[in-house]
Amino acid sequence: MSEDKNKAEQIAKDWLNSVIKTVEEKDLNAHLNLISKKVNLTGVPGFDSIGYDDWASQCQHEFENNLIKKIAYSGFELRVNNDNSIMFKTYETVEAADNTVNAQGIEVIIEKEDDGQWRVIQERIMPDDETRHDQLLNS
Repeated sequence: MSEDKNKAEQIAKDWLNSVIKTVEEKDLNAHLNLISKKVNLTGVPGFDSIGYDDWASQCQHEFENNLIKKIAYSGFELRVNNDNSIMFKTYETVEAADNTVNAQGIEVIIEKEDDGQWRVIQERIMPDDETRHDQLLNS
């Protein structure tokens, strides 16, 4: 693997670890700092797309009410990268406080913004068949 790919993979994995840490610590401000104001989330059933304000409101609701017990990522695949943008796929598992589990493949684009912080600008929840095809599932 080239040095650029190694560096991009490390940046992406560090970003994912920051997501996990901010969720575990219920640190809303730090969590929202990982999300770009121009974010676009697609693939959520019942919604065309979700922007920053809706995402931030949902996070605030989940954090304040302790709705998320744990979040984890597995099956990392780097897709495309350059100096300011990294696209990858991973498998996200979210365990709620009521022990329900929501797990899905996601395609994420993080971008280095003007302040030097890497933030998600685009996230797509992948259909199950694509998740299986990309072998993101551990089973």
